[in-house]
Amino acid sequence: MDYRYPIGKYEPKEFSEAQKEEWLQAIELLPVALKKAVDGLDEAQLKTPYREGGWTVIQLVHHIADSHANAYIRFKLGLTEENPTIKPYEEKEWALLADNDLVPISVSITLLEAVHTRWSVILKHITNEQWNRTVVRPEHGKQMTLWFLLGMYAWHSKHHVAHITSLRERNNW
Repeated sequence: MDYRYPIGKYEPKEFSEAQKEEWLQAIELLPVALKKAVDGLDEAQLKTPYREGGWTVIQLVHHIADSHANAYIRFKLGLTEENPTIKPYEEKEWALLADNDLVPISVSITLLEAVHTRWSVILKHITNEQWNRTVVRPEHGKQMTLWFLLGMYAWHSKHHVAHITSLRERNNW
C-alpha cells in the first residue's frame, strides 16, 4: 500500500447529479469524520507521522483546516469574479508555523465545522451552469472549473482522514 495515497490519487469525473451529491456529502461530513478519526488519540499518537517522512496527525488536522479555509475563499472568488487567479500557498511551510505546535487540534476542527457549514450552503446553491466557472491555479499553470475543484476537495477530505485512520489501523490504536 502507498501510504501517501491510501484512497488513490484524485481522478476527475464528469458532472452528474449523483456524483455531485456524493462530493457535497464528503465536504459536509468532513468535520465529523475528522473528529471521529482523531477521537481518543493521546499526545504521543497525535505527534506520530502518518508515514515515514510525512506529517504528524496534528499537522494533518491543521493542514486540512488551512486548505479548506483557502478552498472556501477560492469558491467564493470563482463565483463572484471572472476567471480569477487564486493565491497558492506553501502548505509545507504553513505546517511548520508555531500554530501547528501550540494550538490544539480542537481549534482547527472547530474552524472546519464553521467553514464547512458556510461552504456547504454555498455549494448546495451553485447552479449546474456555475460549476463550469473557472479559476486559474498559477502553480499548476491551468484553469480549473469549480466542478473539478469540488471533486478535488471532496477527495482531499477523504484522503487525509484515511491517512489518520490507516495509521490507527496499522498501529492498532
